[in-house]
Amino acid sequence: MAKKFKVKEGYPPLFRAWDSFYTRRMFKRIKDCWDRPVSSVPGPWITVKERATDDYNESFYDSGNERECLNLGSYNYLGFSDQNSPCLGVVQESIEKYGISACSPRSITGTTDLHRQVEIKTADYLGREDCITFGMGYHTNASTIPALVGHGDLIISDSLNHASLVAGCRASGAKVKVFPHNEMDELENIVKNAIVYGHPRTRRRWKKILILVEGIYSMEGEICNLPGVVAIKKKYGCYLWVDEAHSIGALGDNGRGVCEQTGVDPNDVDLLMGTYTKSFAAVGGYICGDKDVIDHIRRNSFGTIYSTSMTPPCCQQIISSMSIISGDDGTDLGKKKIAQLRSNSNLMRKGLLDRGFQIYGDDDSPVIPLMLYYPCKIGAFSREALLRNIAVVVVGYPACPLLMSRVRFCLSASHTTEDLEWALEELDEIGTRLKLKYGNH
Repeated sequence: MAKKFKVKEGYPPLFRAWDSFYTRRMFKRIKDCWDRPVSSVPGPWITVKERATDDYNESFYDSGNERECLNLGSYNYLGFSDQNSPCLGVVQESIEKYGISACSPRSITGTTDLHRQVEIKTADYLGREDCITFGMGYHTNASTIPALVGHGDLIISDSLNHASLVAGCRASGAKVKVFPHNEMDELENIVKNAIVYGHPRTRRRWKKILILVEGIYSMEGEICNLPGVVAIKKKYGCYLWVDEAHSIGALGDNGRGVCEQTGVDPNDVDLLMGTYTKSFAAVGGYICGDKDVIDHIRRNSFGTIYSTSMTPPCCQQIISSMSIISGDDGTDLGKKKIAQLRSNSNLMRKGLLDRGFQIYGDDDSPVIPLMLYYPCKIGAFSREALLRNIAVVVVGYPACPLLMSRVRFCLSASHTTEDLEWALEELDEIGTRLKLKYGNH
């Protein structure tokens, strides 16, 4: 039965949570596939606590059982969140000195010397003049785009851009046009028409045009055609924002992201945005660019003015992990981790393709979507994987179209070849059982 919500007398309902057909008839039946509690660090293997329900997934309780599962879902790309991480000691020391939280926005008392070290190091790592950091990756996009564009401006956004970019576009007040994913001809047509015809109502020229793309698209595993975007940006005088949440640290021989991977000069990208959540095993986001632009963002982005700054221990984690990745620590551990991640990603992708699965994305990408298509197979795959001690992330509507359900594997440098070969054999059996080998037909 649908859950009944009490409504105050004389008030309209605040929300209608069970009015959606998908929520009532589909999501609730597979609700157990998400929010599974984990009681360990997000390393290559994790401890998953099993849950039980007595009310058809309305609520869950701890069953008392745990499973040691191969972790194919976390963003621990370079393995810095492992229990034996080389960053752990100095991060613990930073807690003793700085505490857990800065307890203030950056603009008041939330800036420590560690925050400035992170910004200087990130700017230097990416070859840009300056950098600003935020406490959360999502609001790096959502709160900063409105500080740069507004009424009279045009944003041209890839159709598969992340929700944080979409939120930033909506909050900006700028006109938004969407181009088909990674289609350079369509992007150029939109830019040309925008310049020729101007604003659709007044025909006045746009004050500025901003193109938004991602380095690796998080639900597709595809790498942006950055050289093509940069060529259009230069030809028509547009600004370019690249979201490197999944590509920084994971792409390029030195982990410098999609620019290094595709041979693009970072200075040809006006704003390089990224997060510290994935490859650096911390939290928060950053924007790199010219100093005058970053200074403007410091003064005008409500994400840095009103929200609490990144915690000092996370700053230390970023400094330490970035030093290893860049080789500033005097070792080749960073290069080894980057090479291992690339090797693991390509091994997994090839193994799945060879077994007949339909796989999205590009070589070298640590994000590997395996297509399920049918929503009914979301629950079947997730539960079957858990029974075989594999922790996976399944994706359904509204994160992707209703009939484009998928599993999203995220690889790590910490996975061993033996881990992945074992997983491939188990996934092969699951694919046969659930009839998922669409690539064979």
